[in-house]
Amino acid sequence: MIKNFFKNIGPGPLVAAAFIGPGTVTLCTIAGANFGYALLWAMVLSIVATIVLQEMAARLGVISQKGLSQVIREEIRNPLLRNFAIILVISAIVVGNAAYEAGNISGGVLGLQTLLGNTYVDILGFRLEIMALLIGLCAFILLYIGNYKILERVLVGLVIFMSLAFVTTAIITKPNIVEVFKGAFIPSTPSESILTVIGLIGTTVVPYNLFLHASLAKTKWKQKSDLSFARKDTIIAVILGGLVSMCIIISASAIQDQSINNATDLAKGLEPLFGSYAKYFLSIGLFAAGITSAITAPLAAAFVASGCLGWEYNLKSTKFRVVWIFILALGVIFASVGFKSIEVIKFAQVANGLLLPVIAGFLLWVMNKTEVLGKYKNSLIQNILGFVVVLIAIFLGVKGIMSVFNMI
Repeated sequence: MIKNFFKNIGPGPLVAAAFIGPGTVTLCTIAGANFGYALLWAMVLSIVATIVLQEMAARLGVISQKGLSQVIREEIRNPLLRNFAIILVISAIVVGNAAYEAGNISGGVLGLQTLLGNTYVDILGFRLEIMALLIGLCAFILLYIGNYKILERVLVGLVIFMSLAFVTTAIITKPNIVEVFKGAFIPSTPSESILTVIGLIGTTVVPYNLFLHASLAKTKWKQKSDLSFARKDTIIAVILGGLVSMCIIISASAIQDQSINNATDLAKGLEPLFGSYAKYFLSIGLFAAGITSAITAPLAAAFVASGCLGWEYNLKSTKFRVVWIFILALGVIFASVGFKSIEVIKFAQVANGLLLPVIAGFLLWVMNKTEVLGKYKNSLIQNILGFVVVLIAIFLGVKGIMSVFNMI
């Protein structure tokens, strides 16, 4: 039974790996350092919303044996609407993931730098970060092999590694359990916390994970009878991923310091209070978060491009490889030279802010189509939960776009 359970662990941990990136680690760190346990409820809400949407994406992949971007291309009949949807999706996911990839790799580098110090070298007048090149090389090798089982096992291993690191860090800080439960289940919004709340939900409920999950689910499972495995995999992985994020908030709550701005600051701040072990565990967790996201972001973009443009869904196809190599290469170059294009990242944020409610709404529409899912279409309860999540997505999208243009 246990062997069968582990055999059917798959896309869920990869989705968790995708949403627990350096950005999530940094935001959770800021949330804990600035507001203590008060915003843990936002992560609980995020977990529920993510399970609702990711279960739909996984069910779509298993039952229809199609990726979400492929379904968008096939099910939107109006050419104008279809072309608009494809352009929006490609802009947000492919361009967006290219913009965020440098941050994913830089996050992994930060984790290593906290342990090893700076690893810069000067080559032909350029100051290059060697660790960024090594992380990029590791991601390249894993993706180029093009074997789903190998990719899955490595990422599941890294997620377990990351989870143990962050959970251990939280335990070391000896949190007040009563206050933790109070923060998790009694919503409160301390002064100036609303943008952090939006950020916590927005970094967990992410558009590209819906595309990634549907594509990976159809790759992993081929039979409709496998749906129960897909659901268990989704629920367990998202809950564990959410708990990891909560552990980061709990760890940061141990240091009530407004000057804590990222996980590296937190690692240094924990050391004098709880010894060097806390720093090591947190740094290892940040490294694992960076490298897992550095692998899943290019992978998701390649799946999206393949579905939208009608290419073959094959990890070893030339077109598929060209997309992820392009995104990975951009990330490595920008992370190596320390360059971050703020305008590109802002564009990605706006595009993703627009995309989340659109894709969540489209997913809800598709999940009610008998010709696509047959008897596996949404139930009334699933529709109600989905509708609530779409409303949350609209709220997040509007707030996210307003914050980019400094309107709030």
